[in-house]
Amino acid sequence: MSALDVVKAQGAAVETLRRARELGRMASAYLFVGPSGVGKELTATAIATDAVAAGDPHVADRIEMGTHPDVRVFRPRDEGKRNIQVEVLRNEILPLAQFAPFEAESTFFIFPEADVSFPEFQPEAANALLKTLEEPRPNVHFILTSERPDSLLSTIRSRCQRVRFGRLPTVVLREILLKDNLPETSIAPAIALSAGRADVALELARHGTIEELTDLVFSVDDAVRESGPGTLLDFAEKLGRRDDLELALLAMQSFYRDLAISSLGDDPTSLAFSGRGDEVRRRAASIDCSAAAARVSLIHACIESMRQNANRQVALDSLLFGLRDVL
Repeated sequence: MSALDVVKAQGAAVETLRRARELGRMASAYLFVGPSGVGKELTATAIATDAVAAGDPHVADRIEMGTHPDVRVFRPRDEGKRNIQVEVLRNEILPLAQFAPFEAESTFFIFPEADVSFPEFQPEAANALLKTLEEPRPNVHFILTSERPDSLLSTIRSRCQRVRFGRLPTVVLREILLKDNLPETSIAPAIALSAGRADVALELARHGTIEELTDLVFSVDDAVRESGPGTLLDFAEKLGRRDDLELALLAMQSFYRDLAISSLGDDPTSLAFSGRGDEVRRRAASIDCSAAAARVSLIHACIESMRQNANRQVALDSLLFGLRDVL
């Protein structure tokens, strides 16, 4: 059995990697691109396991536990800074890439969320990594995963073979949530709001925040339709205090996507907020598809700016006034 068999609904990506390994043509560097929560890191670990363990279950167990010297996963140590510090990269990580594999025939270095670890706006660490990618040792493989590859230096992207990952279908998300022993009543709405991402679906279903998020989203829409500047600023401040702000913004995206779908008269069963479909359709009647789509784009831009360390409150103020001004 291949470790890649555990990866669900990413057939093209899995087949690309499987064939490359079977033919002995694995690239020295890969960039796995796609939404979070769809299996990019799982796939990276799986292909490394197939190459290093070669079917030995004891070796595979060591890889899973993170104790095998030839499969290393690197995340930022400082959760406040999030990106990998350049001193750590130069002094602790990259020197390992100059050694031959310790036990196996290949060594793998996996960097989840590479756009966070090596952001374009902090190029020191990215340039240190680039030098190693430009002069790879035989049988040393780097796998970077990214939800936002454009945030990486173009020179890093150009050194990597890109492998694309798509959103997960409902049947796969349902299987994942059922394995987590989550209540049936929370599964369908969590999947609907997840945009095909297992991490979002699990977060929603585990913490029972769906109803509260739904109420919040409709309140935001009321505010941008009817409120004056003072109320909008107060609402933005309230949003800014949420620990689950990005989840709330993703729910807002899903809501305005629902309005766009409803304004076109498309299948109502495809709505993320199908449980309040009548209310969605009522609101959609007062906004055209292009305006709803513009609001989706504004929310996406807000999420991206905050991921790049923009001031949270300024970004939210700008978002709510932007949503109000879309006609």
